[in-house]
Amino acid sequence: MKAISLSICTGLLFVGTTFAQQVNTLSPQEKKEGWELLFDGKTTKGWHTYHQNAANAAWKVEDGALVFNPDADKSQRGDLVTDKAYKNYDLTLEWKISDGGNSGIIFGIKEDPKYGQTYETGIEMQVLDNINAEDRFKPNHLAGCLYDLIGGPDVSKPKPVGEWNTARIVYNNGQITLWFNGMKTADVKKGSPEWNTLIAKSKFHDWEGFAKYDEGKIGLQDHGHIVAFRNIKIKSL
Repeated sequence: MKAISLSICTGLLFVGTTFAQQVNTLSPQEKKEGWELLFDGKTTKGWHTYHQNAANAAWKVEDGALVFNPDADKSQRGDLVTDKAYKNYDLTLEWKISDGGNSGIIFGIKEDPKYGQTYETGIEMQVLDNINAEDRFKPNHLAGCLYDLIGGPDVSKPKPVGEWNTARIVYNNGQITLWFNGMKTADVKKGSPEWNTLIAKSKFHDWEGFAKYDEGKIGLQDHGHIVAFRNIKIKSL
C-alpha cells in the first residue's frame, strides 16, 4: 500500500512539474486570448535604449531576465524602451530590485528628440526597495504606486529584496489601472477632475509633454541601481 501511494505521489509530482509554465513563454490559453511576449528571455530583440538604435551594453540578459548594470560606462546607460508604440493594452511583468534600489515601468512614452528622457512624457509605475531606497519616504513613491500621483503603504506590498514581484498595467482609452502583487494600487482616468487635481499637486503640474500621448512606448528605467525584469507580456485591447 505504501509503495502504491509513493508511486502515485511521484507521478503527480512529475505531472505538476511537466505542466508548470516556464518563464518568458505563453500558454496556449494566453495565445488564444491574444497575448504576446515583449521579451523572449534570451535577447533584447524588440527593445532599444531611448534615442538609440539598439539596446546599449548596460542592459544584459541574465538567467532569463533583462538586467540593468549600473556599473556600465555612462555612454552605455539609459532607459530601455520597446521598438513599438502601444495604445490600449493590458501589460503584465515581473521585477526584482537590489538593496536600496529604484527603477520604474514607464508607459505612454513619446520618443521624440525634443524630449530628453522617457519620464518627460511617460507615466510611471514605481519599482522600489521600500525598506532602504532613498525615495521611500513619500507614500506615492512606494513600489507599485502610480508615481507621484496615487498610492501608499496600504497598497504597496513588495516582496523582500531579491524576490520577484508581479505588476500589471491596464491602459484603455485613458483609463489607467494598476495592480501590484495582486492588489489594485491605482484606478484613474486621464483628463478627469480627479486626474487634473492629482497633476496639479504633483511634480508634473507644469510639464508640457507629461501624459499627453495615448499611444506610446513602454520603458524600463535606468535609475542607477541593479534591477531585473522578466515575463513581460502584452495584450492589445
